[in-house]
Amino acid sequence: MESKTHLEINPRLCGTPVALAVGSAVVAMTTTDDMKADGNGLVHGGFIFGLADYAAMLAVNDPYVVLGASESRFLKPVAVGEEVEATARVTETKGRKRVVEVRVVRGNNEVFAGTFTTFVLENHVLEPHHR
Repeated sequence: MESKTHLEINPRLCGTPVALAVGSAVVAMTTTDDMKADGNGLVHGGFIFGLADYAAMLAVNDPYVVLGASESRFLKPVAVGEEVEATARVTETKGRKRVVEVRVVRGNNEVFAGTFTTFVLENHVLEPHHR
């Protein structure tokens, strides 16, 4: 299956798709020095959230999918140089709304869990009538 969304995203910052199927996606990322928040090498949570968000968008896989809301839990810290992997699965479809469950793991350790509420629009969110 081919990606239809977020085609110009930077894989160094948001991860690389490793599996894509109808209603699901897996995205992997190696954290880098550019992501660190402090001298101890703690990765800023925004990069882990971005990985999870990207996986959610790919699970929906529509060119006009946007994030409407999210509930997130950061469960364990991530350090520079670690490999993390996000697995996303659409759990609810109601009209234009899609609810996606996402888990991010480092090896066998879950580091993030989230529920992403997305919406599939009729055209791009930056088109004039959306603004």
